Amino acid sequence: MSEVLVLIDHVEGAVRKPTYELLAIAKRLGEPSAVFIGPADKAAEAAETVKGYGAEKVYVVDDSQVKGYLVAPKAEVLKQLAEKASPAAILIPSTAEGKEIGARLSIKIESGLITDAVDVQAGSDGPVATQSVFAGNYTLTGKVTKGTPIITVKPNSAAPEEGAGAGTVEEFAPSVSDSARSAQIVASQPRQATGRPELTEAAIVVAGGRGTGGDFEPVEQLADALGGAVGASRAAVDSGWIPHSFQIGQTGKTVSPQLYVANGISGAIQHRAGMQTSKTIVAVNKDEEAPIFELVDFGVVGDLKTVLPAATEEITKRKG
Repeated sequence: MSEVLVLIDHVEGAVRKPTYELLAIAKRLGEPSAVFIGPADKAAEAAETVKGYGAEKVYVVDDSQVKGYLVAPKAEVLKQLAEKASPAAILIPSTAEGKEIGARLSIKIESGLITDAVDVQAGSDGPVATQSVFAGNYTLTGKVTKGTPIITVKPNSAAPEEGAGAGTVEEFAPSVSDSARSAQIVASQPRQATGRPELTEAAIVVAGGRGTGGDFEPVEQLADALGGAVGASRAAVDSGWIPHSFQIGQTGKTVSPQLYVANGISGAIQHRAGMQTSKTIVAVNKDEEAPIFELVDFGVVGDLKTVLPAATEEITKRKG
């Protein structure tokens, strides 16, 4: 059975949930082989973690040669691993960085690339990916017809599957070119922690729009009661009520949670493009003619400042 390379998404060795989802997809396509590019002293911990989700092999790459640079060195690492392993596919988390790595890698190994997949299944002649395209108006299936399929997959596109793999660790020493290290990171600042899950990874997202009037407290309280992340529409961001990092939509982030709760959001196409693949959509809006209601599974016509506190109170009561 051919290997399927999975690029591990981690923060200083702490493996993030999208990696487990990619490993579950990799099992459908072949033999999952995780690729850890990170600090050498964190490799053993990461390898043990992904082993528990089915990684048969873990390639460990000390990031001393690539740390402090932009994505080009990581693309070179994956190119060299692809040449070594001849994988059936390469799966990468569909983050901004992941998509750039995928694009650079596709050129280096002359292979096709599919981005923002929401599902990947085994086909008779290679992986078949499902995408939501044209602002979410169409769903299509496609496959790579040249080279090794490179597919970036959105978070929450598969359920993690626990089950130990062999987890054989193999250290890999890449050769990184000088040209790949031409763009260097000179400063970075950690984002302030909110205690909530990462927006693009969250299983539950509660978002607010123009209808909040700038008061996101009811939205945040409901998100905290549900253990979800907070998002926002472009109107709320443009009004300066909440930072751009919370924006969902064509010019913001794309989310695909199990539950999406839209509050005071009209449902313009720009916003719908960023959340339309959510599994269950609930909307709260005073305007019963709001376009968002065309999309939802459940709709509430009412003032979010009344509805959300009542919902939060009931949820908190039931949890207690």
